[in-house]
Amino acid sequence: MPFNIITGDITKVTADAIVNAANSSLLGGGGVDGAIHRAAGSGLLAECRTLGGCKTGEAKITGGYDLPSKHVIHTVGPVWQGGTNGERELLYSCYKSSLELAKQNGCESVAFPLISSGIYGYPKDKALQVAVSAIEEFLADNDMDVTLVLFSKSAFHIDGRLFEGINDYLGRNLAKPISPPKKHGLFGALRGKSAAPLGSVRQESNDEICEEAAQVFDMAAQPMEMKSCRAEPAQSLDDFLKSRDESFSQLLLRLIDESGMTDVQAYRKANIDRKLFSKIRSDVNYKPKKQTALAFAIALQLDLAQTQDLLAKAGYKLSDSLKGDLIVKYFILNGQYDIFVINQALFAFDQSLIGC
Repeated sequence: MPFNIITGDITKVTADAIVNAANSSLLGGGGVDGAIHRAAGSGLLAECRTLGGCKTGEAKITGGYDLPSKHVIHTVGPVWQGGTNGERELLYSCYKSSLELAKQNGCESVAFPLISSGIYGYPKDKALQVAVSAIEEFLADNDMDVTLVLFSKSAFHIDGRLFEGINDYLGRNLAKPISPPKKHGLFGALRGKSAAPLGSVRQESNDEICEEAAQVFDMAAQPMEMKSCRAEPAQSLDDFLKSRDESFSQLLLRLIDESGMTDVQAYRKANIDRKLFSKIRSDVNYKPKKQTALAFAIALQLDLAQTQDLLAKAGYKLSDSLKGDLIVKYFILNGQYDIFVINQALFAFDQSLIGC
């Protein structure tokens, strides 16, 4: 998928380029920097000696040598000094410069560590916020597979209030409640905005769901148009019969047209690869994965009934017995359709991300 989050060793990730959180000399160091130099072999250090170092916030590219990646993009992150010395702008520039350099060198895939979050002391929750924000902005206008590689789940924290809201919802819809993680961090700030107090979603009536959704998400901080949860007017018999004959591909393409989005806008908002979308468009009988169908429902901001209809065309449904389905349902009921936010919540609860 265009944006993915995983845990693991970045030196073992297969991509056109991996990003090294380097020091300004580019001659190796500790942490990720040292690990990449060791895995790449002496050839990497020899090439780095010819580069003349690198300034903070900038990036330079070398070969990958013994790594499974073709290139290594070296970028120098800022040292955390309390957040008042331009650290965010410099860290954002690290991601932006690295992505632009990858694009200039024809890379179709790139993997990042969480830059500056190690010995440079940048708080992990804030470093994650910057990473996601920069990557999301780039992918809005570019086709590339970008993976954020976290050394462990301890580098990822979800805001306690959001966790409690989701956990409460899961607890009332699953047979076994989910135990809270040991640590909570800043989740709301992943969007670069202040987190609003979060509550749980009641299910007594559609009107109550709509009312609480407006309270759960701070509409001033995250402006969006709430979709009505009330029932739509009944279809005519002709429209109903016509809709029964549509395949998943036909329904999806019709919904995209009705939304006013272009195909490119739709598949990027859905975190879907361009090649996969081309298959869906060209094959009227194409059957997607459930995560793909769900991603398009989120991109199109479908309500719960519309989401179930789209999934049904591919032979799926949202199930209250599946934790991942319930988390997606929670966001739909709350009118929150940013797939980057939803995928971060799914990752925090150890669920598969949506997209291709």
